[in-house]
Amino acid sequence: MSDALLLERTEGPVAILQLNRPQVMNALNLAIIDELVEKLKQLQDREDVRCVVLTGHEKAFAAGGDIEEMADIPLAEIKQKNQFLPWDQIPRFNKPLIAAVQGYALGGGCELAMACDMIVASDQAQFGQPEITLGIMPGAGGTQRLTKALGKARAIELLLTGKNLSAAEAYERGLVTKIVPHELVLNEAIKLARQIANQPPVAVTLIKESIYKALDTPTQTGMDFERNAFYMCFGTEDRLEGMQAFKEKRQPRFKGR
Repeated sequence: MSDALLLERTEGPVAILQLNRPQVMNALNLAIIDELVEKLKQLQDREDVRCVVLTGHEKAFAAGGDIEEMADIPLAEIKQKNQFLPWDQIPRFNKPLIAAVQGYALGGGCELAMACDMIVASDQAQFGQPEITLGIMPGAGGTQRLTKALGKARAIELLLTGKNLSAAEAYERGLVTKIVPHELVLNEAIKLARQIANQPPVAVTLIKESIYKALDTPTQTGMDFERNAFYMCFGTEDRLEGMQAFKEKRQPRFKGR
């Protein structure tokens, strides 16, 4: 890995990834997204990792795409690069991915946070899609995920004005999982990740997949998927352990099998 994306540490079953380009407010270039996707693939294969926290720095989770990289690129080249293809892999990561957001999450930074499963935000965090002010528009899910989170009227206002959204309003609208004091963001994200990491991994993955089905398919299609996933849980050792632990009034010890 380069210094632009750090595997900061692993705390038990929780891995912590840090965007590390503070000199440009963690601006996202093609290389760092490719590296993030590759690192998620590696963590997906690690049985000792059950949840991942993605963080930035105190001033910015990521303040947007790398304008220096995009400024002079011609249409044919940007189309050929298909630069958003790696972005599509982020929500497909089969373990819970939590964004710990301090400071700005703008443009690509907001899209990256929204591509995660949950967002723990600082009370000072700011979210937004200011691409309109640069003569462009979001391309990594901003128009889609923001609309689903905020509704049409609020999303179109933000997208067409480039205004920011406060952490408080993001929470009220359901974009953010929880708000905590600025200095506690990473600790609270890790705390949430540990709580989830103690759950049965197969059921966690199936629940995550079922939720994304709910976002992308008609209700009955999602219901069918959910029921099949429910049945699959009955083929796991963790289901036997969970129910036995309930009967014995003890904490279950889930193994991911």
